[in-house]
Amino acid sequence: MKKFLEQILSVNELVAYQDDSVVSKEIVKSEKGILTVFAFDEGQALSEHTAPFDAIVHIIDGKADIFIDGKPYSLKSGEMIIMPANKPHSLKAVKRFKMMLIMIRG
Repeated sequence: MKKFLEQILSVNELVAYQDDSVVSKEIVKSEKGILTVFAFDEGQALSEHTAPFDAIVHIIDGKADIFIDGKPYSLKSGEMIIMPANKPHSLKAVKRFKMMLIMIRG
């Protein structure tokens, strides 16, 4: 996946909001990690799940509630949180929001 390398990207423009949807675009994928950008319409969510790797969520636009191991966190544009490996987590769009997800595999 080399199409995004060595160029300036406007993260907020990589994905567009769609009504009643979650939209994602994988930017980088390698054996060491994945970088994906998401756009959530208001009220959309990802149900509780776990991942075997640490993940960083950076809110680009809007507002989201993120739950990690049952504890709620409210994040807005410009804020980020680290979700530890193997801890259950979920996300919900309080308002439309865009996020960058960085999953580190090593």
